[in-house]
Amino acid sequence: MLKLISKFFSILLIVCFYSCDENSNTKINFAKNPVIAHRGAWKSQNLPKNSIASLKQAIALGCTGSEFDVRMTADNVLIVTHDAEYHGLEVEKSTYEELSKFKLSNGEILPTLKAYILAGITNNDSTGLVCEIKPSKIKGRNADIADKVISLVKELNADPYILTYISFSYDTLKKIKTLDAQAKTQYLDGSKAPETLSLDGVSGLDYLVYKLKKHPEWISSAKKMGLTLNAWTANKVENIEWLLVNNFDYITTDEPEMVFKSIDKSPINKGYQLVWSDEFNYEGKPDSAKWTYDYGFKANNEKQYFTDSLKNARVENGYLIIEAHKEKVANKDFKNPEIKGWQKYKSEIDSAQYTSVRLKTEGLAAWQYGRIEARAKLPKGRGMWPAIWMLSEKREGIGWPESGEIDIMEHVGYDNDTIHGTIHTKAYNHMKGTQKGKTIFIDKPNDTFHMFAVEWTPEKIDFILDGVVYNHIENEHKTTAEWPFDNQFYLIMNVSVGGMWGGRQGIDDSIFPQKMVVDYVRVFQQKK
Repeated sequence: MLKLISKFFSILLIVCFYSCDENSNTKINFAKNPVIAHRGAWKSQNLPKNSIASLKQAIALGCTGSEFDVRMTADNVLIVTHDAEYHGLEVEKSTYEELSKFKLSNGEILPTLKAYILAGITNNDSTGLVCEIKPSKIKGRNADIADKVISLVKELNADPYILTYISFSYDTLKKIKTLDAQAKTQYLDGSKAPETLSLDGVSGLDYLVYKLKKHPEWISSAKKMGLTLNAWTANKVENIEWLLVNNFDYITTDEPEMVFKSIDKSPINKGYQLVWSDEFNYEGKPDSAKWTYDYGFKANNEKQYFTDSLKNARVENGYLIIEAHKEKVANKDFKNPEIKGWQKYKSEIDSAQYTSVRLKTEGLAAWQYGRIEARAKLPKGRGMWPAIWMLSEKREGIGWPESGEIDIMEHVGYDNDTIHGTIHTKAYNHMKGTQKGKTIFIDKPNDTFHMFAVEWTPEKIDFILDGVVYNHIENEHKTTAEWPFDNQFYLIMNVSVGGMWGGRQGIDDSIFPQKMVVDYVRVFQQKK
């Protein structure tokens, strides 16, 4: 009998040992995407925010994380809800019993944090929990809430499921680190530089998108310091794309499905990495570290005079404006010492009837191969000739067209619903009528932003409008007369007036001023 009892307890001990060991080594392999569903994936299914149903939907979608908000009631119950008031009751001054009388719109009871975590760790092997601890108005209570949250997570063996803790309360984040040195934390307020976060042991930042756009230097700083990068709440395609190309670890969104679609379309998904960009998130003149100017008339019988006037090129409200005016060049403009050698162009200046700008990266940045893209709206009207294009750094030495030209986008105002993508080389150029170019219909080019791009490799150049390849040019592997594109090329953007092509049907002087509005310019190259 004693042997039987001893054997029973031995088996029980073994079972307990393996059971405890299994619980303590719970593993979750977070999904390999940056998508954080904000208050769960609620929008597409019309689910209540911060509901267990929206959490389950985020898990079903395969999001890397599902964010939720934690508050504490008057009777010290941790609950999941966003606002400081719930159905007219102040959460911190009401009991859970009082609050839970009001169910969520789908019939769920107001979830306690315990119920929410238990739902999140059941049948889930890829979606982490992003726990936002809301600051308390009651003095000294933030530390108490942090203590109770960490204690509950440990009680439920849910540590492996917590992707990160986030808060607007900096003290709360620091308290969490004293309670659990391994906990990941992110600050939400957007007021502290990465250097400060790193010094205080905060794991990362989770800032509003616009604050990050105002401080793009924080992105590189955070990466150098090993801090995680998150942003909220990214619900516009252009913001989502910006976060993706800047390799954010996480993107917090009410539109997880939209983020997944953007991931599929992103150059990052093709193995590209961003190597140069101008997002135009500043005010005033174009960034002199990225752009320089051409001056005077240039070629093609164009009628504008290129200046560096703020009137003709400026950055405002997040966009680059390149604007053509019907005007004489003012003395104050051409005598400006920034306009190099203006005396040389005095006769041109005296005869000029239009002003505009040609910006270029020559001498500042150039690339051999990659994806070059710009998102822009085009000027409208007969006589306008905007272009986004590239020339070789070897042009001065060997001349044009031998050096090559890549016209990413050209548009002429008298043919408003068409854009052109073309190469020029010694063998293929417009002087011979042999240029390799194709066109594509473009809808509302003056009122709607469109993405113009090329993908350029040693083997081909593809011309792209809004993700659609409309001109494919292959390297024939003959001579440089056909393919001079194995060299560094710099980028140019301009709005010309008239000329051999743009002015073929004359110039409508009633349309001025006219502008090209550029949202961004980005250059990607394949990861090495």
